[in-house]
Amino acid sequence: MFNKAVKKKAKLRLGIVGSAGSGKSYSSLLIAKGLGGKIAVIDTENGSANLYADLCEYDVCTIKAPYTMQKYLEAIKSAEKLGYNTIIIDSLSHAWAGEGGLLEQVDKISQSSQARNSYTAWRSVTPQHNHLIDAMLTSSCHIIATMRTKTDYVMQENEKGKQMPVKVGLAPIQREGMDYEFTVVFDIDAKHNAITSKDRTSLFDNLIFTPSEETGEMLLQWLESGEEEPLITSEQIAEMEDLAIDKIKLAQFYRVESINKLTKEQAQEAIDKKIEKLIKEKEAEINNRTTFEGAMDEPINN
Repeated sequence: MFNKAVKKKAKLRLGIVGSAGSGKSYSSLLIAKGLGGKIAVIDTENGSANLYADLCEYDVCTIKAPYTMQKYLEAIKSAEKLGYNTIIIDSLSHAWAGEGGLLEQVDKISQSSQARNSYTAWRSVTPQHNHLIDAMLTSSCHIIATMRTKTDYVMQENEKGKQMPVKVGLAPIQREGMDYEFTVVFDIDAKHNAITSKDRTSLFDNLIFTPSEETGEMLLQWLESGEEEPLITSEQIAEMEDLAIDKIKLAQFYRVESINKLTKEQAQEAIDKKIEKLIKEKEAEINNRTTFEGAMDEPINN
């Protein structure tokens, strides 16, 4: 079955790629500030996220080696539960090439196997990588992930016509194809200028710019320019109805206009409270009737 394509409101999935000193962390915080709301930083850069505390208000969760997938996943889920609007993963490269990252795990598994075959190792490690991608793509928060690049130097002519060595970044230190998972990817050079290697928003086509708070505001406007995605579906409502005690009374409750604005967990909580209220009302009704009937049976004293 085919349905008409409709742009929905969405959460940001932004990758920021650059060499050391290009301003990935700084740019991430400015963009997150433009997105608004509470900011959480998952820091694998030895506490470097704290250096920008005067830039805006944010909270930091520091991950130390070994950089396992489980640590990343737990930090993301924790940030979601605590109600942050934007999660900055700084940096995602450690999950791939850091101590305890996926590449190191592949090497250890390969060396421990008799065949020394990396194919078996990848079969074991790839699901971990997929779990991290799924966590980022399905997160209820905006996700900004920084990735380091390998650094090289090339000779370029400066404004005086002299050849000078210039530091440039190469491919990001992550699994090949990781950039496909993001809505937008910014490549930042040593002078903090950015271009997009991928841009589904078309906001930055053919532009060279310095990421700023306004960049976050532009992205937010694009993300919010779609239809509201219902947080609770009719299938989920039907599923919860199976748990209901009084389905007729519950159906009346579902006609409340705000039901479609609730998450599944919030809706279930509301249902539980409604059922509890209905039970108490019924008990009170029975108690009142019993009391009234008992009073009618008592003789009247003249």
